[in-house]
Amino acid sequence: MILEGVVTNVTNFGAFVDIGVHQDALVHISQLADKFVKDPRDVVKAGDVVKVKVVEVDLKRNRIALTMPLNDKPESAPRPMKEAITTKRQRQKVTQTNNAAPENNAMAAAFARLKS
Repeated sequence: MILEGVVTNVTNFGAFVDIGVHQDALVHISQLADKFVKDPRDVVKAGDVVKVKVVEVDLKRNRIALTMPLNDKPESAPRPMKEAITTKRQRQKVTQTNNAAPENNAMAAAFARLKS
């Protein structure tokens, strides 16, 4: 789920973003950009309006994890293989990974429950 939010606080480990639910969500420093970020303040500041993608909703701990580098590629697109898959077990593992149900539906449902 892709949302727009406002950065409310920047810390040494990431940025907190208000996405319209009861509690601000965290964009961890490793999820702020596609490159290494030494200081989150180099990427965002309080008051910035940012587009974020929901990565995880933890209802037990009331936490929402976000990411900022939004890929234009759809998540269901297969990743290019670096080398040929030779064994039957490797082929089965790739098939199981590619046929996995998208997490957006479960995440969207959990996020909707969190909003209520």
